Parts: sequence; C-alpha cells; structure tokens
Amino acid sequence: MKRILFVLSLIMVVLNTTNCSEQTTISKDNPLLTSFDTPYGVPPFDLIKAEHYEPAFKYAMSLHNEEVEAILANKEEATFENTIFELDHSGSLLTNIYEIFGMMCAAMNNDEMQKVQEKIMPLLAAHYDAILMNDKLFKRIKVVYDKRNSTDLNAEQIRLVEKMYKSAVRQGALLDNEQKERLQKINEELSLLTVKFDNNLLAETNDFKLELSAKEVSDLPKSVRDGAKVDGDHNKYVFTLHKPSLIPFITYSSNRELREKIYKAYLNRCSNDNEHDNKQIINDMMRLRIEKAKLLGHNSYSEYIISEQMAATPQAVYALLEDIFTSANNKAKEELEEMNKLFQRDNRNVENAKFESWDWWYYAEKVRKQKYNLNEEMTAPYFALDNVRQGVFNLANRLYGLTFRPIVVPQYHNEASAYEVLDNDGSHLGVLYFDFHPRASKSQGAWCGYFRRPSYDRSGKRIAPIVSIVCNFTRPSGDTPALLSIDEVTTLFHEFGHALHFLFSDVPYNGLLDVEGDFVELPSQIMENWALEPELLKTYAVHYRNNSVITKGLIDKIARSAQFNQGFATTELLAAALVDLDIHNLTEYKEMDVESFEYNALYEKRKMISEIEPRYRLPYFAHIFASSYSSGYYFYMWAEVLDKDAYAAFVETGDIFNRRTAQALRKLLSSGGKKDGMTLYREFRGAEPSREPLLKARGLWTKPAENEIVETK
Repeated sequence: MKRILFVLSLIMVVLNTTNCSEQTTISKDNPLLTSFDTPYGVPPFDLIKAEHYEPAFKYAMSLHNEEVEAILANKEEATFENTIFELDHSGSLLTNIYEIFGMMCAAMNNDEMQKVQEKIMPLLAAHYDAILMNDKLFKRIKVVYDKRNSTDLNAEQIRLVEKMYKSAVRQGALLDNEQKERLQKINEELSLLTVKFDNNLLAETNDFKLELSAKEVSDLPKSVRDGAKVDGDHNKYVFTLHKPSLIPFITYSSNRELREKIYKAYLNRCSNDNEHDNKQIINDMMRLRIEKAKLLGHNSYSEYIISEQMAATPQAVYALLEDIFTSANNKAKEELEEMNKLFQRDNRNVENAKFESWDWWYYAEKVRKQKYNLNEEMTAPYFALDNVRQGVFNLANRLYGLTFRPIVVPQYHNEASAYEVLDNDGSHLGVLYFDFHPRASKSQGAWCGYFRRPSYDRSGKRIAPIVSIVCNFTRPSGDTPALLSIDEVTTLFHEFGHALHFLFSDVPYNGLLDVEGDFVELPSQIMENWALEPELLKTYAVHYRNNSVITKGLIDKIARSAQFNQGFATTELLAAALVDLDIHNLTEYKEMDVESFEYNALYEKRKMISEIEPRYRLPYFAHIFASSYSSGYYFYMWAEVLDKDAYAAFVETGDIFNRRTAQALRKLLSSGGKKDGMTLYREFRGAEPSREPLLKARGLWTKPAENEIVETK
C-alpha cells in the first residue's frame, strides 16, 4: 500500500515539492524549521518532538502564503515562468513538514500526536483551500492554460499547466463565493473525521488481548507460541488483533471457540457502540462526500474520484470487478466444499454444525497440507526476515543494478534501519528506511511512503527521496529470527516495489510526480511476481539454522500450491472493493445502518457465500476512510491486470530478469505523471493490457470454446 495519510489533492498536484536544501535557519529551538544537519538530509528524528509540529506548521503556512502573495503581486501578464513554475515550487517547507508528520502519525502515534492531528488537519485543509480557491491566482493559471498551445511550452510544461488548471477546477475554483465557503467547511470537517476514524481504529485494535494458558496453546506451532509468550510468565500467552498475531492463531488453533472469539473481535472493531465506534463517523463522511461531489458537478463521490483515474467511470470499474467476482465466488464455493468435508468429520458429534468464517484459515491449512504436503512450518524457516530483505535487494540488483549500503543515520525508533541506495553507476539514488514489527503506536498493515519526496530544486538539481517501508511482521523470539509466511514475503516485495517507484521517479516538475490512483499499485504488485520464482528463491531462501538453500522439492510444492485458496483471496478482496464502490456511488445521502448496507451489498445483491467476510468491513476500512483510497480499493485489482500483463513481457523474452525489459519498466516507473498512465503503459508494452494473465494467475481462467471470441482487454 502506498501510504499517503490525510491526502489533500492540492499537495498531490500543485504544491508537492520538498527541498530541505533551500530552507534557511529560522529557529534554533525547532528542528523542523532549520536545515537538517544530518547525513543525506534525513529528518533529525532524535530532536523532533510532538510539540514542534504545531508551531512549525503555522510558520510554514505563513511562509507559503507569502510565496503565493508574491506571485499575485507580479504586475506582468501571467506566464509559465512567473506563475506556474513559481506555484509549483511554493510551499516546500510546509510540504516537507507535512510528509514527516504524516509518516510519523502512522508509525509512531500517541496521545500528543493525536492532539496535534485534530488541531492541525482542519487548519491545513483551510489553508490549501484558500490558495486553490483564490480567484486572482486562478485567473493567472487560466491565462497560461488558455494560451498553452500557442506558446513555446514543451509537452511536459503543457501537461503541468493542464494538471494544475484541472486540479483547481476540481477543488472548487469555478464555484461562487457561497459555494466556496461551503466547500471549505466540508473539507475542514472531513479532515477532522479522517483523524478521528484512524485514531479510533488504532485504539480499538490495541484494546483487545486474548490471554491464554500454556495448555490452551499447546496445539500451536512453537514459532507461534514463542511469538505470543509473555516475558517472565511461562504459563501466559497473549494474542492480539494485529495480523501477525491473529492469522497464525486462527490458522493453527484447534479450539473453535477461541478462533471465533478473536476473529469476531477483529471483525467488530469500531462497531461496538462505544467511544471508538466509527459508524456515525462513516455516516457523517458520506453525507459530506456526497455533498462535495454535487457541489463540484458530479452525481456521486465515486464519479468525482474515478473521473481522474485510468478507469474514468464507476461503470468501467464495476464491469471489471463484477465479472471477476462471479468467477471467484464460484471457485470459493468449490474450496468450501472441500474444506467442509474435513469440518464435518471433525464435528460429527456436534448437532447442526455449520462451517463459519472463523473456520476458513484453519481448514484451508489442513487442505493445503493434505493436497500439497505443505504448511507454513515447512516454509517459514527459509524465510527469515533479513534473508527476505536480501532477496529484494538481490532482485533490484539483478534487474536494475542497484546496491544497498547500510548507513548510520537518525532513527525514529530503535527497531528501524536505513540504507543508502546506489544506482547502477554508483551515484546516490536515495535513502531507504525499514520498520518491520508491530507496536501499539503503529497503524496496522504495511505501507511505503516518504519523509522527502523525489524532486528537482529551482536550479534543476535533483533532490533524492527519503523513503520508508513500514510493516507489521512478527518479532524475533529468543534465538529465533523473525520468520515470514509466504504472504508476508510477497508483502515485503510489494512494498519494495513502491519504494522503487519513488526512488526511480525523475520528473522535471513537482506537479508531475503523482500518477493515477489505479496505476499506483502496478509498481508494487509486479514485484510480487518474482518473489517465489525458483531462480530468485535460491538466492535468499536459506534455512535460518543450518544455512541450507531451499530444496527443489519444497519449491515445487510452493509452485503447485500457488493457486490454492485463490477463490477465497479474490472474493474477500473484491468484496471490500465492491462495498467501497457501492457506498461512494450513492447519489443521495440518507442515514444508513452501515452493517446492513454492507450485508445487503454482498450477501443479498451478489450472493457472496456467508463463510467469507470482506477483507475490510466498513467500520475499520482505513483505506477508504483514513487514507487516499476512497472509491479506490479497486486499484489493486485494476493494477493487477497491468502487473500480470507487464510480467508477461519478461516471461516472453525467455528471461525473467531481462535487463532490456527491466530498463523499459524503469522508464515507465520514472515517468510519474508526464503522460496519462495508460499511454505510458502502452509505450512500455506496445499493446493494450490483457486480463488473461491475471485470470490464469488466480486460477480463474476458462479456456474459450473453439471459434469463440473472447475479449480479454
């Protein structure tokens, strides 16, 4: 997941520059307002405290206002140089502070940071709205926009002008004063609701603990027990709602009541009618989002969001999702039938025993062991975390010639680590942080973001990015290192793909950095394709005890089981994407029962089997209510069409590490928003993307009948 917390689209298009080297010393007491005297210009984490953010934000906002006022004070006719270029480079200090703050709120949150969030986010929303809705500024932008094709601007400058103009329009520049005032109020309220939603989820996740005795965990693998053991108490084990704790428990525990207890606690987060309940927040957000979409001339919020994506319309997204969902749901029924035989055998003495959602992981693991003689205990010893990290380094070196060198720099947590990334010619490409393990201050899941985005300063000098990969992998225990599941292995490759996207970025203007939302997951998901390839596995899958390389027999078992449980995996993902689309496709707001809305959308309307829950239920669906994926959880599936088709380009050469193809892919990834995503993709692939590789990879491909014409684009 590319993590961009509290995203304001102005930052993404108009004001996205970070340039520490241009900052001047302002206050010796506030490290955020001084030049960073650190290696590679990384943030001085050892000096930054929560109390520094509010005054830094306020100063940076005032400085930004001065920069904009200087543009408006120019009496000359608006040109690219005196308006667009200047605006593109304005707000650098504010953006830099914002990026550090957003990343820290996700990885190192606490009561102090939450108070700053609740105070600052509405102020930021109002600040950016005031700039983008400024009539005088918009008039100057429009002058350049209207003449863009009759001046000597190059293609990238024209693209920047068009993006800046369209962004201003999308953010309300054409509204009358009363409408602008209302839109500003909506944006302020939404920014605060976003903060509250995320903080509720963090609290609710941390509040639950399942304490068990040694006897109650005796059937779990030793590695799972070790990870849950409470220091100093040999008879006490604790499991939480963080996935590295939850998933192993419901996968291996034979105690069905305990599986039900912890899984229901996970499913019901922020829907317990307590102080951390998010159902009313969702109602408030949907009321405001629908009103915002209407103000800006759209029928629904999904139409407003998707109109700027590769998909273009909600209808195009539905066409993809519904088609694949039907096939996936049918495949999941077949998987359920196979598991239910084992379930009924285990519960033959239980009257009317019915397979439930909290049984899926447990019986899926049994079927996997039965069909493929494969389980996580066999694979995990080969996937020590440090080895897997080396695996992604090996891949980046083989494809692109990159080198990763450990460095000593300020860290925001003692478990974080950092590397300098060197390009194939030995030049500095950027800095990459890793932060791998769960803690109470960290959001769930895995993501990649940056403390400083890639950019160019006013003189044309490249400002290298400072990127961070944040995960929630099980900690080491005793003399046993952190051992990853196959899913966690692919997660690390996924997030590393986002990191490469940032590191490779090479665009001349800050406003051309960002790509369409449904393009974002292509750079990450394509990396997953290499993770379990035999040739790469042999370079990093080494047993943590005896240093033996993973055996061919085990590699073959992993390959044979690649499509195992894909009906379930695809169904739960698409279920979340469809509910996201449904709720944001509403054209009128009325008070809703959030749980009933979700149930009707999936189980009534689409007949999803009741034994599967969506990957994210609405009250804890942070992607769409606390991040930048509202109306966009479909991004993963849309991008998977691209990533499987793009990986096929390597396969077709006969060499999955083909350097020429890798360089073409790097060019695609480095281009940012210089052109629209589909144009860039066609230039890379030489053709439209096909759905066939995706369907085959997920085991959903049905060979067409002879003479049958099937559209796969």
